[in-house]
Amino acid sequence: MLCFVYVLNFLDRQLLSILAKPIQDDLQVTDGQLGRIGGLYFALFYCLISIPVGWLADRTNRVRVLSFACALWSAATVACGFSSTYPQLVMARMAVGVGEAGGVPPSYAIISDYFPSGTRGTALGLFNLGPPLGQALGVAFGASIAASYSWRSAFVVLGAVGIVAAAMVYLWVREPVRGGLDPKPLVTSKAPASTTLRATISMFFSRPVLVLVSLACGATQFVTYASLNFTTLFLMREKGMTLQEIAVYYALLIGIGISAGMYVSGRLIDRYVPRGKQAYAIVPAVGLALAIPFFVGFVWAPSWPLAMLFLIGPTFFNYFYLSPAVALVQEEVKPHERVLAGALLLLVMNLIGLGLGPTYLGAVSDLLRESHPNNSLQIAFYTLVPFYVLAVILFLVLARKLGDKS
Repeated sequence: MLCFVYVLNFLDRQLLSILAKPIQDDLQVTDGQLGRIGGLYFALFYCLISIPVGWLADRTNRVRVLSFACALWSAATVACGFSSTYPQLVMARMAVGVGEAGGVPPSYAIISDYFPSGTRGTALGLFNLGPPLGQALGVAFGASIAASYSWRSAFVVLGAVGIVAAAMVYLWVREPVRGGLDPKPLVTSKAPASTTLRATISMFFSRPVLVLVSLACGATQFVTYASLNFTTLFLMREKGMTLQEIAVYYALLIGIGISAGMYVSGRLIDRYVPRGKQAYAIVPAVGLALAIPFFVGFVWAPSWPLAMLFLIGPTFFNYFYLSPAVALVQEEVKPHERVLAGALLLLVMNLIGLGLGPTYLGAVSDLLRESHPNNSLQIAFYTLVPFYVLAVILFLVLARKLGDKS
């Protein structure tokens, strides 16, 4: 159930990028405006609201917080479909960000209290199938609905599904005992009274391991969110794909590729972490290093079939970071700090990745549009390669730090 909600979370978040071309044609917006609405404007609300929401969820019923958040972002997605101007679309997307702030952190903590240490990597890997499935279903259904009716209909229909899902969460998901499966069970359902928001934030940012994993994920998401927000537009505008082709081929590639990467990385850390905690960082570093040549091939490819073939590599390897990072943070903090710690992880990596990645790529494309009108996005995509390298370096530094601890 939590994975299904995560699917809707990511589906609603990515609809804008999937339908970028028809939205651009209808509302007459630039690449830079698309980058800001899908990046900076969304991330500011998504990231900053997640901190008080995480603190509240650590002290109240996490399932109810998740249910309310799902209802809110789904209603805001419906509102996107009724937007007739760019400012109206901006306001609706900001509301989506507010709602989605209460989606993932409570789910991380709920799962960590349903599964004991040693199985959380696989459990979180299964939960983290939400983004690829959401992206794939968003491409398939969003593009199909838009091709048959309009981009507005896609927002309305898929947002309505989320409102129904919110009711299902409220009725069916039970709140687990906090820390009930940890080595020293915490049998109470409330956090200690002495724990404050400021204390948890201070704890998080005073620990090098937690800061490093957040920065490494941020550098990774700079690439992944920039790519996700513009790949559909890139494939349609510069590679010649149609919405119907996107709905079939790109949807299958995203759904299978990212899902496999999420699941395999979760299994790898469950297998190798008992031998050394460095695996939490080495697995993502190796995955990202392997992704780089495939990414360059995808951007270079002169035709969309060849581009899609190269895209299999980064689609699989780019997401080796998420399950290890989430599992590491959940293992490193106390049970009553897990929601807020997860929210702080998302704050750092999403402010960097979600906030700046699409904003950067859209701005670079706009900057190059006059001198390279036919391939401005292609050249902008090439400039993401140094951020791949930065992410690999940060994960290797994290591996060394984890080795020093053990």
